[in-house]
Amino acid sequence: MTMRKLAFAALCVLALTGISCAKTQGSGNLTLEPGVLTVGMEIGYPPMEYLDEDGKTPVGFDVTMATALAEKLGLGVKFVDTAWDGIFAGVNTNKYDCIISSVTITEERLAAHNFTRPYIGNSQALVLLKGSAVKARSPEELGGLDVAYQAETTSDIFMAKLAEGGLKFTPREYDKVINCFDELRLGRVDAIVCDILVAVDYVAPEDTPFEIVWQGTADEVFAVCLKKGNDALTEALDKALDELFADGTMLKFSQDTFKKDLVSAARP
Repeated sequence: MTMRKLAFAALCVLALTGISCAKTQGSGNLTLEPGVLTVGMEIGYPPMEYLDEDGKTPVGFDVTMATALAEKLGLGVKFVDTAWDGIFAGVNTNKYDCIISSVTITEERLAAHNFTRPYIGNSQALVLLKGSAVKARSPEELGGLDVAYQAETTSDIFMAKLAEGGLKFTPREYDKVINCFDELRLGRVDAIVCDILVAVDYVAPEDTPFEIVWQGTADEVFAVCLKKGNDALTEALDKALDELFADGTMLKFSQDTFKKDLVSAARP
């Protein structure tokens, strides 16, 4: 699958090695490392965050947005590639300042962490192989099938609720959403449930083997997640986000990535 490259050469990005770049201004004591916004991110979730063709450079919607946020604060940015199952523990133990990694706001997460205002809307989607013998056209029709989704995500929560409601299916949980699509392509699973923001990228190429057969209600939003009580940085990031929305930058990022506006609905 050909991934779109998001241009951000004009923005200051730190490599995964943690090498910093010089900035002419700082942002007080907002961040763990002076002059740098350190961002926890699971870099394996295209088109939101993934590695470029060189296998080293993080790219994607969240990467571009995080870089722009840091620039608004007069900071450089450093990305810490983190497995999803440990990403919230990492921000709690000060391994990074915040998480910008397609984090859905949930009641449980709100109780345990700070969040900025939302920056993009999302819903669940059901993906099949084109020409598949699978007849399901909604998650409720996945009974008896092998269903792939990324563990400990809202897709996991979504399928768990269906299971609690009596749906009998075989869960196939993976650490990365990329693995789900690889397994479906190879015929090792029957279907994928994932974020629509991810699904639209996989079905975009003309030669894609995938198709979206169902999309849920857009009832989820992503936001920047921080350690509980880190109010100063939360407020600073909120202000920066507001500015990116006000000047049209967020809309441009959405159009560049998704060819449509998926951000405005997050800010009613």
